[in-house]
Amino acid sequence: MRSFFAVLLPVLAMVVAGCGYEGQPLAPLANVPGRVTGLSATEHGSRLLVQFMPPQLTLEGFPIKSPLDLDVRIGPAPQPFNEDTWADAARKLTGGSTANGVFTYEAPVTGWIGMDVTIGARAIGQNKKESPWSFVTMVPIVAPPQPPSDFRVENTAAGVRLSWNSGGNPVRIYRKTGAADFMAVAEVPQPPWTDSSTQFGQEYEYKVQTLVKLADNHEAESEISPEERITPKDTFSPATPSGLQIAAAPTSAELAWNSNTETDFASYRVYRSVDGGPYTQVAEVQVPAYSDHDVQPGKLYRYQLTAIDRLGNESPRSAPVEVRLQ
Repeated sequence: MRSFFAVLLPVLAMVVAGCGYEGQPLAPLANVPGRVTGLSATEHGSRLLVQFMPPQLTLEGFPIKSPLDLDVRIGPAPQPFNEDTWADAARKLTGGSTANGVFTYEAPVTGWIGMDVTIGARAIGQNKKESPWSFVTMVPIVAPPQPPSDFRVENTAAGVRLSWNSGGNPVRIYRKTGAADFMAVAEVPQPPWTDSSTQFGQEYEYKVQTLVKLADNHEAESEISPEERITPKDTFSPATPSGLQIAAAPTSAELAWNSNTETDFASYRVYRSVDGGPYTQVAEVQVPAYSDHDVQPGKLYRYQLTAIDRLGNESPRSAPVEVRLQ
């Protein structure tokens, strides 16, 4: 046993000596927060909405573990632009909120209408070290846009038709289906607009918002209008059958026409008049052809068609065709 330790101890000493650190000590981390990202600002009614994401890493790429303070400022930019001069004169925003990692701050536009304002944000660590200012956003401020007026929704065969008055400005359209939240579904330059993706029997809610397009892809938004609700119903008949032709056979009148293409098509109704008498229904068929064998030589027969959908809605009648059997 004594000889084993005599061999092992020198080996361990060599291993420990080989693992020692040589060189200059590492410099302590500065722990300066990284930049705020995703900064945007939109004029919404009489308020300016500022949104951004705070940094998750320091400038050295290490995770930030302590809570951050946020410094958000807004004000006119000096010309030529100087960051320190702007920051000293800019108004500091407070009372921000957060949702899904995005912070939102609000500021009234009163006092800035007709001006270009510059917005910046930075993060301050618990060690009081400040991140660089975010990439600054400049926003032109205009008089608050008014929401669309005379907003209406209407059931049509092509879908839900929306109309409004926005003074010639484009609008953004929001839709809600069932228990889902409102979602933007379209931006429309002028009314009307038809939502062709709707289904009969499903309830929909709509809101609209005026947009004012500004320079450099900025836009001002109005407040969103009150919602309008509708449950479209199928009260619309299929198209009138077209291309009706007739030919006389020895013992029948032969009718043929073009097929209807509606997805809810059900059948065709055949109406007949004999020697100028009233029209009566003589058949209901699913195919675009009919042979009338209940005919007599020498009489004049006139025919008209209608199309029926699955709910029983009936189209107007086609133009009549006639034949006299010999």
